[in-house]
Amino acid sequence: MLRRLWSAPPPAAGHPVRALAGEARRWADELPARWERHGRPFGRALLDRAIGWTGEHLASGADGGGAVLLHQDLHGGNVLRAARGPWLAIDAKPLAGERAFDVASLLRDRRPELAADPHPARRVRRRIDRLSEALDLDRERMRRWAVVHALAWGLGHDEWFADIVASAEWLARA
Repeated sequence: MLRRLWSAPPPAAGHPVRALAGEARRWADELPARWERHGRPFGRALLDRAIGWTGEHLASGADGGGAVLLHQDLHGGNVLRAARGPWLAIDAKPLAGERAFDVASLLRDRRPELAADPHPARRVRRRIDRLSEALDLDRERMRRWAVVHALAWGLGHDEWFADIVASAEWLARA
């Protein structure tokens, strides 16, 4: 499904799509304050690594193939059987950027099952390995973007989501 979704972003004049680079810079700027506001819900080292990885990824450019239209929220709950094709992806949060970023939501899908697993990081590691091989993406880039994305979504402006932050911790160990 991801391969079908990844296409050239629309022209800026037609339907502008925010760039991953801009969103990632904003997250890196805002995450320390959100972390403080929510009472430092996890170790500072994870936050520092995520911010550092963001800078490294932005400095090194895309993972090959140029910028594509990203879904940003593709997981099992956002894929439906459809009459016009075998599957339909819904509830996109579109960005334009690198493919390795777009697996973040898939990697932390089914968080209640992951939380019940005695070894969630091992299970997440298998997901990363399978998706990187199937999509021919850099495993480490995928994993790092997934940590960044989980913290950006897990540390909301008004509240924080323990299950998403937990997935960032599992991804960091995967």
